[in-house]
Amino acid sequence: MPLGERLGDKSDSRYCGVETEFNDDMPQLLSVNINGGFDFVVSPLMDPTYRPSLVDAGNNGSGIPPFAGSDLVLSPLQWSSHVVGKISSWIDLDSEDDIVRKDSEITLKQELAWASHLSLQACLLPTPKGASCANYARCVNQILQNLNNMQLWLRIPLEKTDDDAINGHLDNLSKGQVDSWEIWNCFRLLCEHHSQLSIAFDVLCSLPSANSLGRWFGESVRAAIIHTNSFLTNARGYPCLSKHHQKLMTGFFNHSIQIVISGTPVHNLPMGSLEFSTNQTDNHIESIQRQPLRPYLDYVAYLYQKMDPLPEQERFELGYRDFLQSPLQPLMDNLEAQTYETFEKDTVKYIQYQRAISKALLDRISDEEASIKTTVLMVVGAGRGPLVRASLQAAEETGRKLRVFAVEKNPNAIVTLHSLVKLEGWENVVKIVSCDMRCWDAPEKADILVSELLGSFGDNELSPECLDGAQRFLKQDGISIPSSYTSFIQPVTTSKLYNDVKSHKDLVHFETAYVVKLHRVARLAPSQPVFTFTHPDYSATKNNQRYKKLQFKIPHDSGSVMVHGFAGYFDATLYKDVHLGIEPLTATPNMFSWFPIFFPLRTPVCVQSGSPLEVHLWRCCGSTKVWYEWCVTCPVASPIHNSNGRSYWVGL
Repeated sequence: MPLGERLGDKSDSRYCGVETEFNDDMPQLLSVNINGGFDFVVSPLMDPTYRPSLVDAGNNGSGIPPFAGSDLVLSPLQWSSHVVGKISSWIDLDSEDDIVRKDSEITLKQELAWASHLSLQACLLPTPKGASCANYARCVNQILQNLNNMQLWLRIPLEKTDDDAINGHLDNLSKGQVDSWEIWNCFRLLCEHHSQLSIAFDVLCSLPSANSLGRWFGESVRAAIIHTNSFLTNARGYPCLSKHHQKLMTGFFNHSIQIVISGTPVHNLPMGSLEFSTNQTDNHIESIQRQPLRPYLDYVAYLYQKMDPLPEQERFELGYRDFLQSPLQPLMDNLEAQTYETFEKDTVKYIQYQRAISKALLDRISDEEASIKTTVLMVVGAGRGPLVRASLQAAEETGRKLRVFAVEKNPNAIVTLHSLVKLEGWENVVKIVSCDMRCWDAPEKADILVSELLGSFGDNELSPECLDGAQRFLKQDGISIPSSYTSFIQPVTTSKLYNDVKSHKDLVHFETAYVVKLHRVARLAPSQPVFTFTHPDYSATKNNQRYKKLQFKIPHDSGSVMVHGFAGYFDATLYKDVHLGIEPLTATPNMFSWFPIFFPLRTPVCVQSGSPLEVHLWRCCGSTKVWYEWCVTCPVASPIHNSNGRSYWVGL
């Protein structure tokens, strides 16, 4: 049964498995563990004593592999829902012994063919042995080319043996052992980043540093195998985990990583005794007594159940997690009603705008002049009117008189604006203008110019070009809201997004900047500012083209990392101290109008810990379009992406 109920969480991390030994009575094995509370078993599919060379020698090649029963002993649903195949742990495809190597290759192919026949959802591959894994990876890659939808979980110990490990215990690890991320990275590179190859962690007693652990959350991790000897003992004699392990478990739950319990009980508890599962019914006691690992499962369930429910905003965004969306083309295309409605629900954004407008009105008109002076405010890109409403509410709040021009190019939104003005009785205050702001000939100059033209990267929806065109009808001492905005980028690991882009098998998708709700991502270094635009801009040499070279440094204790691309954000100053943004360190809480932007790399770049990562980004302007180009020059040079806007641009 699931670990528990958590509002909004429908991910795979609700289900917990158990690693078992070989048992040729699969129905009995499954019954004991499912009735004992586990959701699936990770079980060997073949007798571990089997060696093809011995069978061939004794049976003239006619032997039947000793699988754990036929496919008929369980229903197809039981095989696919409750069994993860465990490939024989003895196999060593890179052994110097030819017989061992050949036996390993034959057995691996036999077992995976059988697992595929059973329609298993996943199989657990043993950890590569020794420094080389080329033949192992070659064989797995061959199998992946013709595999059905089954996932292959490569077992990787979660360890990094240098002086950054948490909890000590370094003496238990062999000297000179490499960072286990290097094992994974070598293997997945040899397998061409295949989307059906993923990771199953072996979680040990000691843990690497937080930075080292963090890089894994952008990788394709499907399961975490927790060994019973990794558990501590609480004051009452029950199993528990260290604070560091508990925090890691929370990360697993939040990233849809399934927990698997492995090993034999190391806590001497009376049979049937339960500390955490207070809601168990009596009819489960017998099955619990037959499942000695139940106390460990109960503790994992306790950790899951004590997590806070997903916030309302996170529940709203669940369907957008790691889903690539092409950015809007606000000048070329007219937004649909559904898009307007989604943006208009973001009350936090409009509260910030109202605060900024209120401050601007108070600065513009003194209390003595409030009853005699009228401020001219122009909303450029008024949409269906949320900024018009925010402006009028700010005027009411501050006791200032206001005359509003609502400028909008979308004729469909104009219909809604007219209806809104009539419904609210704003006819004497609001003048609706159906026109592109860049072409409108305003009847008077504005005191305040308000717009919401910002994109996920600040300037990527042509706010600079639009406001440059509208600036001519702003008074010389007029106020622009926003007054400035800055874009930011940071390097990220995100195997999910990289594989999604790669699946299109063309250049265009690798040279497109996507809007995406980042979830399975590792942010590898703090973000850095890229381009800044200020409004109004009266400089004589005004130019919206930009170029920036940035250097990021991966923290030394992270270990090596794989950079799949760059996440982009913005931070905007609306007016004075009122800001709006999605840059992680300064993000406006509970705002959902903007997801980050993602600049992919055609070839991921491996960066060693402590080494610099040098990135170049250009904002280019032509007569009909604006586009970005980007590349990496250190530690290796990448191609310049999107040269001359050949794949992705924003039309003027």
